[in-house]
Amino acid sequence: MNIFTDEDVKKKIEVNDYEITVEDFKFVNEGKVIHDEKFATKPTTFFKDALKRFRKNKSSVVGAFILGFLLLLAIFVPMISSNEIDSPIVKEAYLAPKLFKSGTGFWDGTRKVKNVIYDKESECPADYYKPAVTKLKVDSEPTFINQKSKYCENGYINFSFDNASDTSMNYFKSNETTFTASGNYMLNVSFGQDENVNGNELAEYAIYLISSTGDEYLLSDWKNTYEDITNLNISQKLGEVTTKIKGSIEFRIKMNSDISPYLLIKEIELTSNDGNKDLARMSFANASEFINRVNEISSTESNNPSNYWKSNGFINFYKLEVYYCSFRFDTYAATYDTTSGIVVAISDLQKYKDNGWCTFGTGVENEKLTKELLLETFEVLDPQKCPISSIDEVTVNRIGKVMEVKGSCVRYLKYGYDSMPSFIFGTDEYGHDLFKKAFSGLRTSLILGICTAAFCLLFGVCWGAISGYFGGNVDLAMERFCDILGGVPWIVIMTLCILHLGNNFFTFFLALCMTGWMGTAGRTRTQFYRFKGREYVLASRTLGASDMRLIFRHILPNALGTIVTSSVLMIPSTIFSEASLAYLNLGLQGVQSFGVMLSDNQKYISTYPNLIVFPAVILALMMISFNLFGNGLRDALNPSLKGSD
Repeated sequence: MNIFTDEDVKKKIEVNDYEITVEDFKFVNEGKVIHDEKFATKPTTFFKDALKRFRKNKSSVVGAFILGFLLLLAIFVPMISSNEIDSPIVKEAYLAPKLFKSGTGFWDGTRKVKNVIYDKESECPADYYKPAVTKLKVDSEPTFINQKSKYCENGYINFSFDNASDTSMNYFKSNETTFTASGNYMLNVSFGQDENVNGNELAEYAIYLISSTGDEYLLSDWKNTYEDITNLNISQKLGEVTTKIKGSIEFRIKMNSDISPYLLIKEIELTSNDGNKDLARMSFANASEFINRVNEISSTESNNPSNYWKSNGFINFYKLEVYYCSFRFDTYAATYDTTSGIVVAISDLQKYKDNGWCTFGTGVENEKLTKELLLETFEVLDPQKCPISSIDEVTVNRIGKVMEVKGSCVRYLKYGYDSMPSFIFGTDEYGHDLFKKAFSGLRTSLILGICTAAFCLLFGVCWGAISGYFGGNVDLAMERFCDILGGVPWIVIMTLCILHLGNNFFTFFLALCMTGWMGTAGRTRTQFYRFKGREYVLASRTLGASDMRLIFRHILPNALGTIVTSSVLMIPSTIFSEASLAYLNLGLQGVQSFGVMLSDNQKYISTYPNLIVFPAVILALMMISFNLFGNGLRDALNPSLKGSD
C-alpha cells in the first residue's frame, strides 16, 4: 500500500495504471447554489385530488348532475307550485300531460281514444264534449251489437223464452186499445230469419187479437216461415164477429223443442183511418226506434212504457248497428273551456260583483233582486277575470228570491285560475298535479333515505371499526349479536313497528335503522381487517399513535371509498323498500310518499299510463344516478389512486 504526502500529490504519479492529478480533487459545482428543483405542479390536498379524479369519470359527473337536478326539484317544486295535492278536485281528474301547445300531437294535453260509439245526431263521439274532439275518424262499416244503446240503428227485437215455459202463456203483446170493424185497422210485420242465435232456434208463432174480456181472435195461423206480413186487415177479421172491442195484438210462440225458441221482429206497423193515437206508439220501424220510443215515453209519462209492448219472456235485441270512431280528445278544453249551462249560486255571483268583475241590480239588495232585473242589468266589467260571460236562465224560490243563475261560464276562471292551466305530468284520480305530487313524495322518500343512510353510516362505521380493529373476543361477541339480529326477517321487524307505532315517518326510520346498519358494519369490519396490519399502521403504532388515531386517521380513510359507495346506494334502496311496503298496504300515512303514489297508481297502467310511467322514470333516474355517483365516489376517495391520472 503506497502512502502519498501533500508534496507527492502535486506530482504526476501512476497507480494501478490510473493517472491522478490535482484537478481531480476540485469541486465540480464550486461557486453554484445547490438546492432541490421546483415542483412542476401545485401542492394539493386529498379532497382536491379526489375531486379531480371524480371529474375525470364522465359517467359519474352526469349522474351527479341528474341527481342534483332531481334533488333541487324535490326541494323547490313543492315550495313554488300552488297546485292543490291534499284535497280532491274531482272536476280536474285524469288530465293528460301537457308541455306543448294543444294540437302538436305530442305531450299536448290530448289523449288518443279508440272504439267509442259515434253519435250521428251530435256528430261527435257519444258522451264527449264536441269542441274538445279533434282528428275524428269514423268507421265506414257498422258494428253489430246485441245490447241496448241509444246510439244504435236498425236491428231486431229478439223475443224469446226459457224452454221450461208453459206453451200457452208465451206471448209478446201490445197495450190494449180500441179496435173497430169500420176503422180499417191494418197490421204490417217484418221478421228476421237468422238461425241459431245464441245457440237457440227460431220458433213457430201465431198472431191473435185478444179482447179485454179474454176473447181470442186468430189473425194469422201458426207457421214457421218468416215472410213479411203485409196489410193484415184486423178490422175485417173483427167484423166477422163484432163491430168494436178493446184488446191487444199478441204474438204467441209454441214450445216445440228442448232449445229455447225465439222470434226476431224488425218492424211492426199499425194503421187505421179513425185517428187512434195509440197505434203510433205501438208501431216501430226497427229495434232502434223501439228503444228510442221507450226512452222518450219514460221521460214524459209516469206509466210504464213497456206496457206498449210487454212479454212474459225476454225482450232482447239483435244486430243493432252502431258506428265506432277514433279521435284525439283535448282534456283541457273539455275541463276549462267556456261552456253554456253552468249553474252558479247567487252568492258566488255577488262575490264577482264585489270584486268589480261584473255588475247587476245597482242599488238593489239581494233580497229584493228579481229575476227580470238581474237579466236586464247583468254586465261583465272585466272579462279577463269574471267567470260568467252571460246569463241565460235565473232560478228563484217560491217567494221569488233569486237562488242561482245558469249561463255561459269560463270554467278555468271559475276554478280560480287566471289562464288556462297546464300540468306537465297530468293529474291523477283526485285532480292532484302529478308533477308536484311526485316531487313532494320524492322529497319525503329522499329525506327518509338520507336520514336512514346517515344513521346507518355513522353507527355502522363505529360498530365495524371497533369489531374489526380490536378483533378477538370483542369481535366474536359483536358478530354474534349481529347474527342474532340479522336472523329476524326485516319485514317482520317493520310490520311489528308499524302495528305498535303506526304508519308514520319515525316508525319507518326506526325500523329501517334497526337492521340497516349491519351491512355498513360488515363492510367496515372487513376493511379494518384488511388494513390494520399494514406497515404504515405498524409504524404509527410504534411512534405512539393512539387507537383512536389509528382508526380514524390511518385505517378508515383507506376504507372510506367502499363504505361511502354502499351508504350512497342505501338511499335508493330505502326508497324501494318503502315502495314495496306500500304495495302491502303498509306505506306511509298522512304524508306524500313516492311508494304510496306508485302503489295507488299502478292500477291505471293500461288506462292512464302517465300516472305510473312518469313516477317510474323518476325513480329509475334516481337509481341510475345514485349508482353512477356512488361508483365515482368510490374511485375518488380511494387513497391508493392519489396522484394517478
